[in-house]
Amino acid sequence: MAKRKDVTKAVKPAAAPAPPPSSAPRTPPPRSKPSPLRSFILLIRIASCCFALYVLWKRMHPPKEEAELAEDDKRVRVEEIEVDEVRRQAVLEAFKHSYSAYERDAFGFDDYHPISHHGSNMSPAGPVGYFVIDSLDSLLLTNSTEEYKRARDWVKKLSFDLDDKYHTFEITIRVLGGLLSAYHLSGETDQMLLDKAIDLADRLLPAFDTPSGLPLSFVNLKTRQGIADKDNRGWTSVAEAGTQLEFKYLSHLTGKKIYWQKVEKVMDVIRKQPNKDGLVPIFMRPDTGSFVFSDIRLGSRGDSYYEYLSKQYFQTNRTEPIYLDMHNEAMSGIKKLLLKKSATKGLMYVSELLPRRKAEGTFEMVDTPKQDHLVCFLGATFLLGASNGNTLPLPPDESTLSESQLDDWVAGKGLIRTCVDTYTSSKTGLAPEIVNFYLRAADAKAAGRDWFINSRKLTYPEPPIDARNILRPETAESLFVAYRVTGDPIYRSWGWTIFQAFEKHCKLPAGGYASVRDVDALPVVHEDRMETFWLSETLKYLYLLFSDKDLLPLDRYVFSTEAHPLPVFTPTRFQ
Repeated sequence: MAKRKDVTKAVKPAAAPAPPPSSAPRTPPPRSKPSPLRSFILLIRIASCCFALYVLWKRMHPPKEEAELAEDDKRVRVEEIEVDEVRRQAVLEAFKHSYSAYERDAFGFDDYHPISHHGSNMSPAGPVGYFVIDSLDSLLLTNSTEEYKRARDWVKKLSFDLDDKYHTFEITIRVLGGLLSAYHLSGETDQMLLDKAIDLADRLLPAFDTPSGLPLSFVNLKTRQGIADKDNRGWTSVAEAGTQLEFKYLSHLTGKKIYWQKVEKVMDVIRKQPNKDGLVPIFMRPDTGSFVFSDIRLGSRGDSYYEYLSKQYFQTNRTEPIYLDMHNEAMSGIKKLLLKKSATKGLMYVSELLPRRKAEGTFEMVDTPKQDHLVCFLGATFLLGASNGNTLPLPPDESTLSESQLDDWVAGKGLIRTCVDTYTSSKTGLAPEIVNFYLRAADAKAAGRDWFINSRKLTYPEPPIDARNILRPETAESLFVAYRVTGDPIYRSWGWTIFQAFEKHCKLPAGGYASVRDVDALPVVHEDRMETFWLSETLKYLYLLFSDKDLLPLDRYVFSTEAHPLPVFTPTRFQ
């Protein structure tokens, strides 16, 4: 058998090609650098190509005509209006949900308890109109016609001849202010409302019958006698003493000097006392008119005094510059002595000065980084002062502001940002009653926010009393004012965020809204109370925040500390 050939041996590899005559490797010639002229020509060609492509793109995408651009702007504005209208309607529904529950369960009572579905009065003597009258102008603003008619009919039958003591300040801002605002908004033709206001004011006047002219904290509406506050040694708070707007407007309406003279006397007494850069202690002695060595703060018992300084100037159509001077001095003092920044975020806040006894028997004022939610009115106060009562053009040209105005402008916006942070940085998105700011950055970073809630409790196992949210209005007020004076939509955005937190955690399915016991506890635990200022202030300010600027313009109206809008007027008979 023939053997197979070994292919690997049989096939010989092809011979390699012969090398060139010279086998030494050839080195390529060096590349010459392009000349500057050639580089310039190349750049020109590239630029020409880019320009040609741009021209081609422009032909394919012709520019919009001015009419088209205007149409785009109009479409954006329409979309914004539609969004704000949706938000305004949501706030309106919240108002209806609140008031209808009150009307169903507790109509006529001074207080409403939405969980147990009943009402209560401040005195066994009977209702004084706290809830109904405090809500009258809100009913008018929201076009709640039938509800307003029923409320007005109830007010018509109400008597202030009540044999018990009532808080002079609260009755003034809620009931007297509510009657006067409803009288104005209803066209200043409803004589019944004005007559009720006159009757109530006459019953309040005896509270001012003190040696100094400062009002006592309480008054018996039937016997018409002022009553000192025994819980505070008979002293009067400066916030109580500085309540002015309601009585001045009543003098304007009636021509009666007595109302004007009583409150002007109070301001004369305060103005003559020594102060610290425009800042005053929270307590005064009605017998002597002197200040008591006490806290200096813009929270409880101090707030309305500072709020009403500029508002008295604006209310009387800028004819009382003394109040503008007092306002400017006080705002400078706040910026100098109380305005601080937080440890990590640089949040502006307003501290308090507290008296402390020293070892040798003397006293000193100690700064404490505590801020009440009540202080959140101050952002609005700063901005209204800086904008001369919302008379700057929108958007405002900050370069036209004086140095002092600009400082107030920055402080106002900064304080509002801080107040919003006390909402958004809590677990519920609701702000607590009181916050304390960390002084050390390490503590703030460890906590995840720049403030904390004091652990002070009522009784075990109650949550900290500072942790409550009782539906307060001050931040909503400042957001409303800030949007009106700046035109910046961020304030509407923040307001909507806060409103949604109220909706999520405070709304009760059966009707009404309730306070929350601890803003850092989930699920929330409610308190059986819906404050009157939820309807008269918080929801009113949120409703106005999403409404057109022509609804109660700030250059023609001044809002009282209970959010009752009163018109600007020129006094001619009382100065």
